[in-house]
Amino acid sequence: MSRTRTRTIPIDQACASAVDLARASAEELAWPNEVGEHLGLDGEGDRVVTHYFACTDRAYRGWRWAVTVTRAARAKNVTVSESVLLPGGGSLLAPAWVPWSERLLPGDLGVGDLLPTSADDDRLAPGFTDTAEDGDQQMFFEYGLGRARVLSAIGRDRAVRRWHAGEAGPHTPIARTAPAQCSTCGFYWPLAGSLRLGFGVCANEYAPDDGRVVSADHGCGAHSEAVVIMPTPEHTTPILDDHDLGYDLVSQDAGGSVDGAGFEPLGHS
Repeated sequence: MSRTRTRTIPIDQACASAVDLARASAEELAWPNEVGEHLGLDGEGDRVVTHYFACTDRAYRGWRWAVTVTRAARAKNVTVSESVLLPGGGSLLAPAWVPWSERLLPGDLGVGDLLPTSADDDRLAPGFTDTAEDGDQQMFFEYGLGRARVLSAIGRDRAVRRWHAGEAGPHTPIARTAPAQCSTCGFYWPLAGSLRLGFGVCANEYAPDDGRVVSADHGCGAHSEAVVIMPTPEHTTPILDDHDLGYDLVSQDAGGSVDGAGFEPLGHS
């Protein structure tokens, strides 16, 4: 059984002793008093050593200055090969770079902007593959001069999920408080083809989704069959006074004369 042998590179003593040379090189790049203590060194190769110094700049906490020094064969003078500021463990780093196509959000496209679609976009399929009932009839009529690509099954599925989970779906506050679903609204215009049962376009100019695709189970207060329920009048108890009861309070003395202490019916003397 063969064993792979690794060659251990000895650290050049002349390069390892060039700490002051490495510090001076780092100080040429840094602001004054921003090169801290010597943190150690690494052997990079034959007569090549990298010295590390702490960075005291508060904006670069955890970073360190790395200065690589070297010397030629049979030469005594050590020279600086490279000086750079490198991040260390726990240092603050910028977020990973993301291509612009992945940073783009809905609504970012403005007037004059172009958004090219890649040739391998899985949301699209060649036009000749569209054989469904809702296919491009103009393409068949023009015999090959129609759209080069059409919506693929993946693209259609993503659109359905996005629309149903978005602001035009059934999970929004306005849909939960709506008197009925869009599927029963007279202003609901169903889409053609395979999406007819699930989505349509709102045609109510007073609705918040006018001219937009909405799910059949969406809803809003502008439903065509919404009615205003008039409040019922509250039942009140009439207030009756003495005249409504049909008698007046009178008084009567012991001899039978009336002086206001008793009462007698109205209409009698």
